[in-house]
Amino acid sequence: MDKSTNIKERILQITDYKRISKERFFESIGMTYGNFKGKSKLTPINSSALVDILTICPEINIEWLLTGNGEMLKENLIIPNHLKVNDIKEIPLISIQKIGKFDKEEIPVTDIINSYKVPELEHKGVKYLIKVSDSSMYPQYNNGDVLACRPIMDLSFIQWGKAYVLDTEQGVIIKRLFPFENDHESLECHSENKTKYPPFRILKSSIKNTAIVVGVIRLE
Repeated sequence: MDKSTNIKERILQITDYKRISKERFFESIGMTYGNFKGKSKLTPINSSALVDILTICPEINIEWLLTGNGEMLKENLIIPNHLKVNDIKEIPLISIQKIGKFDKEEIPVTDIINSYKVPELEHKGVKYLIKVSDSSMYPQYNNGDVLACRPIMDLSFIQWGKAYVLDTEQGVIIKRLFPFENDHESLECHSENKTKYPPFRILKSSIKNTAIVVGVIRLE
């Protein structure tokens, strides 16, 4: 139980738990670090930011986040009474190199590595799961983490600062996307591991398929 803190202080605890840049985290939910300092820490937070936080960090206990009751992390996955296990759609785990094919058509069963039922991803538009295979997004995503992906058909609706899976002419990459200066035909790609993977520009025309990351499954 953590009733001694307010909701913004608990959000700061989430950034410490995730071991990610506070500036980048707050940017991804449409806010700034300044909103969480001094007297600003006592002001309310909008519902849109809360939805973004719970989408980025699905393991966070919503009751703890809102009230301070309970533990930060969920202990058990609770399936609502109206959502029975048999009614939950299976989500296929596929090779990251297959996402282009999967976005266009139903891929053969032989291309599906496994399938999972994840109640918390129901109704979020998740079409497939992929496994992280490099360290460019560490510590946000570890090598071996499974990402839940929702295909995006129009690059005009990019949510700046969010993590996306891009199927490009040079291969598939996972990056946070930002506008590229005054060039509307390009995007700026950011890794979490900036020491080894500096930001770079990519032409929108070189992106064949895109999906937004809406959740992560991690095993310790």
